[in-house]
Amino acid sequence: MRKKLEQLYQSSALATKIRYSYIILMVPIIVFLIFCFYNLYASNRRYEDMINSVVSASQFNLDFKKDFDYETYLLIVGNKTLEESNLNDMIKEASDIVMGLEKLTDSPRNSSYLASVKKYLTNLENYSVRIEENLIEGNKYEENIEIWENDIQIVTSLVQETIFQYIYYELRDIQASRTEYQAFFMDMLKFSGIAFVGILLMLIFLSYFIPLSIIRPIKRLGEVTDQVAKGNLSIRSDVKTGAEVGMLSESLNSMIDKINELLEQVKVEQIQLRKAEFELLQSQINPHFLYNTLDAIIWLAEAGEQKKVVNMVGSLSDFFRASLNQGKDIVSLKEELNHVRSYLEIQQVRYQDILQYEINIPRELEQCLIPKITIQPLVENALYHGIKNKRGQGKIIISGSKDSEGAVIQVFDNGIGIKEERLNEIIKGITNKTPTENGIYGLYNINERIRLNFGEKYGISIESRYSEGTKAKILLPCKED
Repeated sequence: MRKKLEQLYQSSALATKIRYSYIILMVPIIVFLIFCFYNLYASNRRYEDMINSVVSASQFNLDFKKDFDYETYLLIVGNKTLEESNLNDMIKEASDIVMGLEKLTDSPRNSSYLASVKKYLTNLENYSVRIEENLIEGNKYEENIEIWENDIQIVTSLVQETIFQYIYYELRDIQASRTEYQAFFMDMLKFSGIAFVGILLMLIFLSYFIPLSIIRPIKRLGEVTDQVAKGNLSIRSDVKTGAEVGMLSESLNSMIDKINELLEQVKVEQIQLRKAEFELLQSQINPHFLYNTLDAIIWLAEAGEQKKVVNMVGSLSDFFRASLNQGKDIVSLKEELNHVRSYLEIQQVRYQDILQYEINIPRELEQCLIPKITIQPLVENALYHGIKNKRGQGKIIISGSKDSEGAVIQVFDNGIGIKEERLNEIIKGITNKTPTENGIYGLYNINERIRLNFGEKYGISIESRYSEGTKAKILLPCKED
């Protein structure tokens, strides 16, 4: 019989095992809580009624005398009409508060104070009626002032004093109730301590009868999940004990298999997503460049420079044709240079007094692959941030070479250069991938597109000396389509 019970217990669901222990523990706890809540509710209800009584009386007493006296005076001197006067509303509001206080207090003495206040409010209502009648009749200013000084102000003072007395005795009753509540609370603490010790002893007793079969399989599952968290996706759970734990073990193994599949899927999707993002970014052409170029074409046309207009329109057409390039993301270095050359030809017309350029790329590198619109943003930076900020003639040199690591494309300008502090920020933004903090999203975009397509070892680097110039290097693998 005992063996059958043990087998039944081992095969029982974990929820059933825990439920038995809960039932045994909850019975004394529920009895204890019912006793505590009942006594706490009764004490707290009485204490809350007294607090609400004091709060309501305080709200009534704060500004009633001052407001009522002042409102009456404004009515007498004619600053307010009978229709604008709030005397009746103030008396009604005060009467409502008194009626609420009568429901809250259980002290005969305080009830008598409230009865006095109601009588005073009735007197104030009568005085108000007399004043209103005098105002309607007219020419009774002196009589109204006398009522205000000798009757209304005295009665409002009595109201205020009576409410003060009411609050005093209510506070004294609260103090007495608080003393009783503290004594009850100390008794509850003693009883709670005894109950706690009893429940603790029962819990220790029951702990011997809750088998380790609840903990051991869960601990084993914990070891498996810990290994999974550390990246070991080859481990599998072999727990079979217990109904839910066995199902959880099988589900965990299925989850690990699914994680392996999802990781591979996420890798592919992330690469595709990043490519889509970069393709969207690189497809955005600076509208200011287009506007300025069209303005320059109009200016040349008005000046009669037809040949320059034709050349500039042709360069603009080549620029946009290379930018679109049938939607291709990777182009040959030769195609990329044609795009850059079109850009420089347009800019040289606009900045012919300050801009010269050279493109010296060996033929052996022209078929190397490069992400589209990689060199042009570097040339644009060289022009706008380097040469335009320097007095005199500026020059941009685009050169290339090949070494053991791949192809190296350099964009050099003899412009103003970059200060050391700003240069460190740029390098940090590229290497730590924080473009928004340093305002270098263009450079970051170029670097990430190169690394995404060719690997982490490739990308761009910046060298500069202030007042001497800047050199941007692009490292690419010498791959050909």
